[in-house]
Amino acid sequence: MNLGNSLFHARKKCGLSQETVAEKLGVSRQTISKWESNETVPDIYQSKKMANLYHISLDELIAFDVELSEIQEVIDRTDEKNTEKIDWTSAWGKKYPILIQYQKEVNIPNYAHRINLMLNELKQEYHYNEQDAMLVLKDILYQTWKARKK
Repeated sequence: MNLGNSLFHARKKCGLSQETVAEKLGVSRQTISKWESNETVPDIYQSKKMANLYHISLDELIAFDVELSEIQEVIDRTDEKNTEKIDWTSAWGKKYPILIQYQKEVNIPNYAHRINLMLNELKQEYHYNEQDAMLVLKDILYQTWKARKK
């Protein structure tokens, strides 16, 4: 998500109009509009004032979560050809450097062999195709990881 969207969603969640925010910050409504449409960006002081106004931290304001429906919309609009062009490891590696680092440290063939065995087992036992087996295994891994966090 971009900063303008974050500002827009944070303001909407608080039920405030652009006019109200502008008045409280001492700027014009057009300034708020320009910030929310990414034409310009607020300075750090105005950003901090907005965060206080919206009752969230500055970090939360900058990275304000999108609604699940917006994420689903992006997924739906992304076709298979574009998805295949994306280097997901590099993309996520920017946020989680371990995804780049582990490749120099981990015995990948060892884990790949065991993962292949599990994928083949899912394909044979449940008659899944390659992609479905991978998605199921990935989800099982995620659910297992999530349960360990509790």
